Amino acid sequence: MRTVEAIDVSAPAQAVWRVIADPQSYLHVMAGITRWEVSGEQRRGVGARYKMLMRVRSADIGGLIEIVEWDEPTELAWTSVTGLDQRGRWRLRERVTPSHPPRTHVELRLSYGVAGSGLPGWLAEHLAAPTVAGHLRTSLRQLKRRVEHEQLRTAASARREARAAT
Repeated sequence: MRTVEAIDVSAPAQAVWRVIADPQSYLHVMAGITRWEVSGEQRRGVGARYKMLMRVRSADIGGLIEIVEWDEPTELAWTSVTGLDQRGRWRLRERVTPSHPPRTHVELRLSYGVAGSGLPGWLAEHLAAPTVAGHLRTSLRQLKRRVEHEQLRTAASARREARAAT
């Protein structure tokens, strides 16, 4: 099953990247995630591994995932090592227009499946789809809120410093 959700964030891509590249932010940003912890010495970048679980109905599903693509600040992708077969990807595309602040189009993709389980697996995937899609939508809204709030805080701090300097 493949789910794709997208949102526009009023911030540069680098500001969005700081959040999605930080493994500590996932429990706060990603809806439905009940476990996200670094597994191993490497915390970020290609080869970093995380134990990840997502609540779908009454079950926590997931497993060990590994970052397989890290193209700062535009692409971050992972694939499963153990557990539920899954592949995910963050895509960030900055949209710069004259006389407007930068905006970033953020896309979150998740493909998952129950390998080799036949009809029961197919049914489980389809029953989980509305919950997973809802988690992705909520996650993008939470990401947007967090990044835009940080942008406002940074701008307010800069204004205070400018007033204090004069």
